[in-house]
Amino acid sequence: MVIKPKRALLSLSDKDGLIEFAEGLDRCGIEIVSTGGTAKLLKEKGFNIIEISDFTGFPEILDGRVKTLNPKVHAGILNIRENEEHRQTMEKHGFVDIDIVAVNLYPFEKTISSASVTTNQAIENIDIGGPTMIRSAAKNFKYVTVVVDKQDYAVILDEINTDGGVKFETRTNLARKAFTHTAMYDSIISGYFNDLMGINFPEEIALPMRKKQDLRYGENPHQKASFYSSPAASEPGVTNAHQLHGKELSFNNIIDTNAALELVQEFDTPACVIVKHTNPCGVALADDIVEAYKNALECDPLSAFGGIVGLNREVDKELAENLSEIFLEVIAAPSFSEDALDILTKKKNIRLLEIKGDFSVKNKELDIKKVVGGYLLQEKDLQTLPDDRDLKIVTEKKPTEDEYSDLIFAWTVAKHVKSNAIVYAKNNRTVGVGAGQMSRVDSSKIAAEKARNPLEGSVMASDAFFPFRDSIDEAAEKGIKAVIQPGGSIRDEEVIKAADEHGMAMVFTGMRHFKH
Repeated sequence: MVIKPKRALLSLSDKDGLIEFAEGLDRCGIEIVSTGGTAKLLKEKGFNIIEISDFTGFPEILDGRVKTLNPKVHAGILNIRENEEHRQTMEKHGFVDIDIVAVNLYPFEKTISSASVTTNQAIENIDIGGPTMIRSAAKNFKYVTVVVDKQDYAVILDEINTDGGVKFETRTNLARKAFTHTAMYDSIISGYFNDLMGINFPEEIALPMRKKQDLRYGENPHQKASFYSSPAASEPGVTNAHQLHGKELSFNNIIDTNAALELVQEFDTPACVIVKHTNPCGVALADDIVEAYKNALECDPLSAFGGIVGLNREVDKELAENLSEIFLEVIAAPSFSEDALDILTKKKNIRLLEIKGDFSVKNKELDIKKVVGGYLLQEKDLQTLPDDRDLKIVTEKKPTEDEYSDLIFAWTVAKHVKSNAIVYAKNNRTVGVGAGQMSRVDSSKIAAEKARNPLEGSVMASDAFFPFRDSIDEAAEKGIKAVIQPGGSIRDEEVIKAADEHGMAMVFTGMRHFKH
């Protein structure tokens, strides 16, 4: 059913595209009713419009807080056109139909993005009349065209010019977009008040997300997928990355790049993280970023093939030459020199991501996991060690200064390895990584099997306590000299005894880092 519109109500905080839209409506003989700044701009441009106060016969009051909350406006939008009782009521009160409602809302999201915003400023940018009109028009989409996206102006004008009105299918789709838009708007407001009150886990929660891009497929080619971003996302990461080169990111690229960046941002000194299937297969710190990359690659070059590289320093010419020697899916770094881009862009498929922002800023968004029929929400695991960094030495032997440094490094990496996690490290570089095994001793064995360099003199990190001494015995055979773990097992004494028997140092963190 195509309905020829006679009257449009325009109330737009974002004036982009307004003049062209109004010109199109005017050419089609559609009367324009408008509010506030929208009306002022249209008048300045010479449009013959009706101001909302003239339309309703009632002035805007309370500093503009009340202007469209009026029976004449909402009856004009909500009446059922072929309902005789509705028509009689409209005629009795002298009301007329409103057939197009074009509204975008007060810029609440933009307002609260300012670090200096006050609560009063935020509240004054909560739109009331706008969402009410949008919802009224969307509810009555059988007769009314609602517009919340300026990209739809051309579609509407084209259908009016071609078909004499807006098609039912188009009105239905615009109503869908409108309800989604107001839900998004309200969810951002809800999130603001939760933050204001310091509430992470409210009784009800709305998770605002905005589509960033459609993906070719999900984890596997038979799964459809899209990438969404949170309006509150401000920390450096894959969501805010600027892609400089390569084909579009895949579903798995995004997940793996996120894993690489979360780990590399743990370090202040030059650091490189190489990730495969969300687990780090090589991590290293060094005095310069080239050395960090070489050391990270040396840990497991086989797994690094087709991997994701995360860096916390600029990619220069020398580093680019090294990176170009193997096949990589993604390189993510704060910046790339022109020489580096000249080298790396010769590889057609590699994705180069520029990650802007302060890497020391921790992402405080909630961590969300999906289960069938629900979601699990938790605070992100942002701590690496207890606040006082007071590690408890539980063995007769104390770690040396170098071992202590390696223990902290290995522990930081283990936090980002899927449980059960074991990390062997030496000289601020991983030597072997064991991830995601059902028993901790298996992770210990796998980490040793994957080690290309001798394990003698390395340290060991475990993301959770050792339930038995077998992992300690396994590590001792390989020459491990010190161990860091949370402690807390009923067999701690047995595990500590094993370390003492092997002349190993062991420290407890009192903090676990499971990652499922």
